[in-house]
Amino acid sequence: MRDDTTQALELVLEEARTYLEQLPGAPVRPADIEAASQKLDGELPETGDGTLAAITRLIEGARDAHIRSAGPRFFHWVIGGSTPAALAGDWLASLLDQNAAAWDSSPLAFQVERTALAWLRDLFDLPAEWSGVLTTGATAANFTALAAARQWWGEQHGVDVAAAGLARPVPVLSSGFIHVSARKALAMLGIGRDTVRICADDATGRLDLAALERELRALGEPAIVIANAGEVNAGHFDPIAETADLAAEHGAWLHVDGAFGLFARLSPRTAALTAGVEHADSVIADGHKWLNVPFDCGFAFVRDRRLLNTAFGIAHSAAYLPDPDEDRLAPAELGPEMSRRARALPVWATLAAYGRSGHRELVERNLAHAQRLAERIRASSEFELLADVPVNIVCFRYRPTGLPEQALDELNERLGAELLADGRVYAGTTRWAGRVAFRPAFVNWRTTDDDVDLLLETLAELGGRIRASSVAEA
Repeated sequence: MRDDTTQALELVLEEARTYLEQLPGAPVRPADIEAASQKLDGELPETGDGTLAAITRLIEGARDAHIRSAGPRFFHWVIGGSTPAALAGDWLASLLDQNAAAWDSSPLAFQVERTALAWLRDLFDLPAEWSGVLTTGATAANFTALAAARQWWGEQHGVDVAAAGLARPVPVLSSGFIHVSARKALAMLGIGRDTVRICADDATGRLDLAALERELRALGEPAIVIANAGEVNAGHFDPIAETADLAAEHGAWLHVDGAFGLFARLSPRTAALTAGVEHADSVIADGHKWLNVPFDCGFAFVRDRRLLNTAFGIAHSAAYLPDPDEDRLAPAELGPEMSRRARALPVWATLAAYGRSGHRELVERNLAHAQRLAERIRASSEFELLADVPVNIVCFRYRPTGLPEQALDELNERLGAELLADGRVYAGTTRWAGRVAFRPAFVNWRTTDDDVDLLLETLAELGGRIRASSVAEA
């Protein structure tokens, strides 16, 4: 094995130059992606081809085998791109290859994460005394924050859950907006994903505050309440301030899942939606959504750091590990990972490069994109807006005139599949109040008005083709 690292990186750099130049106009999904994705398959070689040949093959095999989710026209799920500073910071993180577990393993990663978390608290106007830790994403962040909530719940019953485990059910309440990542976290914590008591007052899942209050009163014991800042179908919010008041009144832990909705705090236009977050006991968000840093990145903030350390501390430490230091408490003792990538470097880089105003401008530009699409839908005779647009997600469906209601779901399902296969823009379907709908989410710093307009134009074009072929088949 020879050291040809520099030459290999030069190959990647050359590919990056071409890739980034073409990204704004390239199809999100290449036409031959299914066949292309098989090119790198095969048996493990007995003797390898060498670094440069392998990297050349990897680059060529990857070109038409991936979804360009970093580009400006990926509106599926809620995935941002990577700002130039974040991408460069991520490359540096790979180059330095630090284990961000503790000060002793990497003073650089430790201090940069501490600073990045302080900047994020400032960015989101969260109390400075809250503790935090970077995670792999929103699911791990929910797991981390809810582990602290579980530890708190145990202490209310005189039990150290981290040491002794659970001996009784943990009551959890939320609205119908609760996300699968929170349910998955509850499953991993042994609380159970199906134990959540849903307090909803309509088919969309909107929170019923009166029902929540009745449940809390009837329980008569500590509970965990999950409020949702931005659900994924229409971007709607639970009433966080009112929920915080109820949680405080009944001695409940309030957790806020703000995977992308926490960023609404950055704009005066939407900040009111997040009022009350500062009164929560924990809150999380994703970095690879609206912060526009590379995968994988999330962050969890908890009011009481002691609970994170109790839940994730190394109680039976290996002899080679350093003793705990209260002033330099290891991130590995605040979250689930022991070996941790230095994901703070791209977070620090993008915040240092663009500051509060740059990230506010990104959020407000995406808010404007959502309103632009909503206005075009309202003005169209072919599309129907299904919900209001509080932030960056637009929930609508294709509804050409003269088509009966019962045929619309099937038509929109087919149109959704055609849109993904077409590849020019990428936006999937969901169900909102029982109806099949599109729900494009705008979180990418590269997205332009033209990209937004292309979505509706493409849907109209494909919808027309589907209807014409249906008439021909009949």
